[in-house]
Amino acid sequence: MKLLAWLIALAWLWKAITAARGLPRITNLLEPQFDLEPAGAPSIVVIVPARNEEQALPAALASLLAQDYNNLRIIAVDDRSTDRTAAILDTLAAQNPARLRALHVKELPHGWLGKPHAMALAARHAIAVDQPDYLLFTDADVLFTPQAIRRSLAQAVITNADHFVTFPTPIVKTIGEGVLLGYLGVMGLWAARPWKISDPKAVRDSIGIGAFNLLRTSAYQQLGGFDALRMEILEDLTLAHRVKLANLRQRVAFAPRMVSLHWAAGAIGVVNVMTKNLFAVFRFRIIFVLAACLGLTALCLGPFLFLIATSTRFAAVLAIISIAALYAVSKRHSKISVWYALSFPAGALLFFYSLLRSAFITLREGGITWRGTFYSLAELRNNRSSKKI
Repeated sequence: MKLLAWLIALAWLWKAITAARGLPRITNLLEPQFDLEPAGAPSIVVIVPARNEEQALPAALASLLAQDYNNLRIIAVDDRSTDRTAAILDTLAAQNPARLRALHVKELPHGWLGKPHAMALAARHAIAVDQPDYLLFTDADVLFTPQAIRRSLAQAVITNADHFVTFPTPIVKTIGEGVLLGYLGVMGLWAARPWKISDPKAVRDSIGIGAFNLLRTSAYQQLGGFDALRMEILEDLTLAHRVKLANLRQRVAFAPRMVSLHWAAGAIGVVNVMTKNLFAVFRFRIIFVLAACLGLTALCLGPFLFLIATSTRFAAVLAIISIAALYAVSKRHSKISVWYALSFPAGALLFFYSLLRSAFITLREGGITWRGTFYSLAELRNNRSSKKI
């Protein structure tokens, strides 16, 4: 137990040191020197898939329509909505014909998930009609400040990025949301090192975020676009990984509160959002889920359990201080209080519950229901896109 406690403590210490050195090197687009016009005024089309988003969509589209970059068009896709989403899109498109275009999906073709289909449809339309230099894929509940796309695009041009991600800032409205989102932010640093994204040799380090995936159109076409990701639940992550495997240039930037979104209402709302995604992360294999739970229990709960014994207490304190340090360095872009480090064990337990819930419900139902369509587990397993280019 003493050896295990020290191994865990040293792992957390190393992660805290590397993050403290690496995260400050990432560009902060809010700094004055990044208040630029994109060189050459490249054209960009923003693609917004929406299904039953009547509550969030008006504000999201209003924030896009208010962008201060002129060479920008928006395509919003109503994906078989059963609420007022379609009517909202048509009204806003009629009021803003020069900037906003609405597309409607009435029926989902076989062999497609709804969101990849909506984005692929809009991208094909944009390339055929607008021939943009860049495509920005976002979600229907994301809010942008007026400078967000201009500053991001300018940095993408400067860094010659084929794929550019501006990290969104989570809007935290309840303590439960802060507990779970704070935990996810820290653990995300184990999944990918943001400061290594631009390193072509760091193949395992790739980041794709559905709220802000900016791609050079030629790179999107080279990868086969979302047509190559027809059955990918984690289409943003898979797209980013394919960018890295293709040796295309990937870049990231922070921009606190320049791009923001509210995940869901309360901790249970965040859990419900993750129910669709988490089992897919582990390739719909229960053995991988159980192995992950075992490993994460040692990594996340071990330090707090090791406080009990005198022989492991010092190692436990070192691990906990390192975890708190990760909350501190992440606060620069997440804006989640360092005090949420005290809730780290609770965040871990909520994550374990979310993961096991995702696996249990998917196995019980024999698949998932997403955007109003049921997909069998066999179909999801058999049609997972290859990560080879």
